Amino acid sequence: MANKLESDPKAVKTTVGVVTNAKIQDSQQPKLPFGVATAMFIAPLCWYGPIGSTRSVLIPQLFSQIDAAHKVWAVGILATVASITGAIANLLFGAFSDVTRTRFGKRKPYIVLGTLAIAISLVVIANLTSITAIIFIWIIAAAAENAIAAAIYPQISDRVAPKWRGTVSTFYGVGFTIAQQGFALLAAQFLGNVKVGIYVMAATTVVLAVIHVLLINEKSNLSDPKIKLDKESLKKYFFFPTHDARDFYLALSGKFLMVVGSTIVTTFLLFIFTDYIGQSTKQAGGSISIFSSIMLFIGVFFALVGGPLADKMKRVKGPVVIATFALAIAALFPLFVKEAWAMFAYAVIAAFGNGLYNSVDGALNMDVLPSSDTAGKDLGLINLANTLGQMLGAMVASAIVEGFGYQAVFMFAVAMEILGGILIAAIKRVR
Repeated sequence: MANKLESDPKAVKTTVGVVTNAKIQDSQQPKLPFGVATAMFIAPLCWYGPIGSTRSVLIPQLFSQIDAAHKVWAVGILATVASITGAIANLLFGAFSDVTRTRFGKRKPYIVLGTLAIAISLVVIANLTSITAIIFIWIIAAAAENAIAAAIYPQISDRVAPKWRGTVSTFYGVGFTIAQQGFALLAAQFLGNVKVGIYVMAATTVVLAVIHVLLINEKSNLSDPKIKLDKESLKKYFFFPTHDARDFYLALSGKFLMVVGSTIVTTFLLFIFTDYIGQSTKQAGGSISIFSSIMLFIGVFFALVGGPLADKMKRVKGPVVIATFALAIAALFPLFVKEAWAMFAYAVIAAFGNGLYNSVDGALNMDVLPSSDTAGKDLGLINLANTLGQMLGAMVASAIVEGFGYQAVFMFAVAMEILGGILIAAIKRVR
């Protein structure tokens, strides 16, 4: 550790390990940047909440109304196409935001334009009656979603010193938990009128994105050195990191598996209550509301206490590992019991896991970045693990349901969470 500090002027020794990617030193930021923290709380609400709940709750219901016989495969195909689009878009937009120089800053243009693209795409989708057309328009929405994700998350690395990353990560984690569960709860209220529900999501993403941009108050970066796109800079800004990146890839892989494991359950939440448990659509709407309420309130509670708890324990890796294993335990209940209460039991344990994970995972990701110069690209990769995990989770779930039934979904979820926890536990740089 001493050699690391001596050889790297940007290395900062912290209670959780050595951070080598600090763009802003602790001495330069003696007080918590509350405006940035608040903006990062809103960040996941303005992109993941509206489009994620549309994808997991409203689109399946829309497909069910258009073609009930092929609704499962329709969701899977949409997820497959969106996964490919998301993979390309996340990598490109993350890298482009690193090298962008404008009077609006390097992240803001992608957030604003991405938000407008999502809103317009959702409005169009709400008025379509063709599954094929919806899937094609969703390609635009998926590209825009990943453009925002790739640009919005690196703002923590850009604007926050290492000693405040845990706190700001907690703000982001609480926002992400609300985005996951609160918007699912909101979307469930529109299962009887999907069109209006999609309109609400489109309007919400615009309003919250505007608030985020105003709070983050990103300045012009025209004075920053311009990046010449030669062979070396292309390798640095547009390719996968290769130097000091072991722990980075472990964090990325662990997150991917964790997200796949949880997404294959939540993607077919409506169908699990109707086709697996046997409820009517009306009953399922009520059950989804209960499920989402549990996930929301318990998740927010543990997202709030997760950061301070990690600080007190002087650990960021340990809580993430515990959270991932908790999600595996949660999936055991509906695996063995085909009753609504088993899904509610899943919600209680998964809410603990998600809340704790969302609170601390951001700090862990920041601490394993190979370099602050490529934070957009590298955090774009980690965000890609998140968005790609969600999209591939839906695709995998479709194949599992068609081939083996809904019960196999929970078996697969348990396996993914255990493997993800093992990979995260193997990280060495931070405790």
